[in-house]
Amino acid sequence: MDLKLLKNFLMVARTGNMTRAADMLFITQSALSKQMKELEKELGCSFFERTGGGLKLTEQGLLLRKRAEDIVSLVDKTRHEFRDLEGIIGGDVHVGAPETCHIDIFARELLAFRRKYPGLRCHVISGMTEQVTEKMDGGLLDFVIISGLPDTDRYNYIRYPADDRWGTVVRRDHPLAAMEKITIDDLLPYNIIISTQGLSEEISGWCGDRASKLKVTDTVNLAYNGSRFVRENIAVMLTYKGLVDTSEENGLVWIPLYPDLSTPTYLIWRKFQIFTPIVGKFLEHLITVFKNSSLDSHDK
Repeated sequence: MDLKLLKNFLMVARTGNMTRAADMLFITQSALSKQMKELEKELGCSFFERTGGGLKLTEQGLLLRKRAEDIVSLVDKTRHEFRDLEGIIGGDVHVGAPETCHIDIFARELLAFRRKYPGLRCHVISGMTEQVTEKMDGGLLDFVIISGLPDTDRYNYIRYPADDRWGTVVRRDHPLAAMEKITIDDLLPYNIIISTQGLSEEISGWCGDRASKLKVTDTVNLAYNGSRFVRENIAVMLTYKGLVDTSEENGLVWIPLYPDLSTPTYLIWRKFQIFTPIVGKFLEHLITVFKNSSLDSHDK
């Protein structure tokens, strides 16, 4: 499968218009249309269907778009890695990370490392553990920060020097807003919004056999979006401390859970992974700093 053909397909998919895509690619519409027909013939299915507003991806087209984006990204990353092998003056590091208020720790260490290697460029992709580890397994990320315990059979890891603490976000005029701590009994009367990962892991464990009694009406993967639901009085939200603006102007407040619930955070990378020189140096820097701050580390 030709890489240029995949890139052209992505342009059509993103614009939803063959003429506009051809103009942006500096080729004729007829040539681009012929390429797309060749691609459909090669894979034995149709990727586009015509609508009143242009072109819409079929189910097969949506799958190819995801695969093509990953393939193009991996090829670009590979090219950069071979370019960076020439030295450790500069280069790119690709990192996956969840929503956490402790990302500032990583940012400070990036700044400290750049004092010696100012040419390091950092690219961060945010997502839940399953999302970022999948990209790392596919070679798109060098290492990732995850919430919760790592798979020790597949990854090397070191404990991140801070944990995330769980609590409840409510409106300041909500009946729970005056409480110092929130128990499961306090939550039972109210609709709840939470991340799917948090519901299946930490919160379920915290609730024990009473987890099914929680009225989880909504799920999100971004705390900011969840906070807008809270402001509209749709539900209260269970989330980590520091992810939501709880200033008086925003009208929200975060209250810790009781018993206290915290999630450990880890920096992980694939076993036997080979890094470019500058990425390897940066990882060594992080391991050294984190080991001095953490009691739980493991590196094979």
